[in-house]
Amino acid sequence: MKKTVLVACMLLTCFLFSANAQNPSTSKNTSDDPDNLAKEYFSQIMGVAASSTTNTKMYQFVYDWIGTPYRLGGNTKNGIDCSKFAAQLYDQVFNTSIGYNSRNIYSNVDKVSKPNLQPGDFVFFKIRSKNITHVGVYIGDNKFAHASSSRGVMISNLEDAYWKRYYYNGGRALTAGNDQDNIDNSIN
Repeated sequence: MKKTVLVACMLLTCFLFSANAQNPSTSKNTSDDPDNLAKEYFSQIMGVAASSTTNTKMYQFVYDWIGTPYRLGGNTKNGIDCSKFAAQLYDQVFNTSIGYNSRNIYSNVDKVSKPNLQPGDFVFFKIRSKNITHVGVYIGDNKFAHASSSRGVMISNLEDAYWKRYYYNGGRALTAGNDQDNIDNSIN
C-alpha cells in the first residue's frame, strides 16, 4: 500500500509540475485545493472528464486495483472476479453490501438507461448468454472499471465494439427510500 501511495504521490507531483509549467496562471488555484488535484489526476489517468471525478474515494479504489489478475471466485489482490470487484468497491467506497454475483446484483438495483448512467452505477453484460454474465462499475464518460477475465482489473469503454455488443443494462444501487417503497408495495 505504501508503494502505491508513493507512486501516486510521485505521479501527482509530476502532473502538478507539468500543469504549472504549461499554465502558471492557474497553478495557485489548483495547488490550493487537494480535492481538485486528486480530481484532475484521476481524470488524466482514467480518461474521464474532471467534472465526472466527483467521488475521489471511488477513483482511488479503482486505481489501487488496476492490474489485479482475474480469478473466478477470487476476492483479493492475488485475483478477483467481476462481481467480487464490484462488491468490494461498494463495500469500501459506499459502505454498502451488494449481491454475490452479477445476476444477484442486477436483481437488487434500480434499472438505469445508458444515457442516464452516473459514476458509481453498475453496468451489466450478457456475454454469449441469455443471462447476465458480467458486471462493472461506471466511472463516467462511457468508461467503466471491471475485472476482465482476460486482462484483470481494468478500465474499458462502453462504446468499444465488444462491450457495445454485449451491453445489457445499467443499474443504480437501491436506496433506503427505494427499499422502504418496495417493502410497502409488497405489503399491499
